Amino acid sequence: MALVNKKIENNIKKRDENKRLPGTLGGKRRQLILAAFHECIIDQGYAKTTLRDVAKGAGMTASHLLYYFSGKDAILEQFFEDVSQTIVERLESFAPEAPDRQIDLLAELFFAGKGITRSEIGFMLECFGVAVHDKHLRNHKKKLDRYCKNYMKDLFLRAPGGRGTPEDAAEIGYSLLVGLRTAAYFDPQLKLSRAQRLFHDELTILAGFSPDRDANKRIRE
Repeated sequence: MALVNKKIENNIKKRDENKRLPGTLGGKRRQLILAAFHECIIDQGYAKTTLRDVAKGAGMTASHLLYYFSGKDAILEQFFEDVSQTIVERLESFAPEAPDRQIDLLAELFFAGKGITRSEIGFMLECFGVAVHDKHLRNHKKKLDRYCKNYMKDLFLRAPGGRGTPEDAAEIGYSLLVGLRTAAYFDPQLKLSRAQRLFHDELTILAGFSPDRDANKRIRE
């Protein structure tokens, strides 16, 4: 009996893994669901989006969708993980660069649409709101916040040094990133180019570098 139960457990585990693999039919359907979910969130927000909406966008029934995800929250968590992973991978690719070059790349990544689109920023902001009352999503956000702050701390450790400690500079830098990117999303008077310049200037000063007039001119253009 124990052997039979073990075999059943292994079969279930294998089936669940196959649902996630990108090249499999299950993996492709999960991607369709995630894409449909993204469009629904951008169009009408998380609160108004139903499983039926997502299923319709993915070309399947709601009951069929539940074979791949346990519910709307599970889809949100997976999408948040995917976008977070994209951010982490981009930051890791910046790490070998000199600190001043990393500041340029960070400003471009989050404010110039080079890697993270406006719709993805909007989606992340939706996730932040849901994370207030969702324990799992809140934990995912904490991990992303911690990673980004540690990345900035390492950047400031390698820089000449400006105001405060690298830890303090990382807290300020990350707060500037989140605050300016959120403000630019909601306030049409704050153009992305201006938000990018402000972020770039302040990180440059925090790192102990002299403001680069040529870099600022390129951003304004």
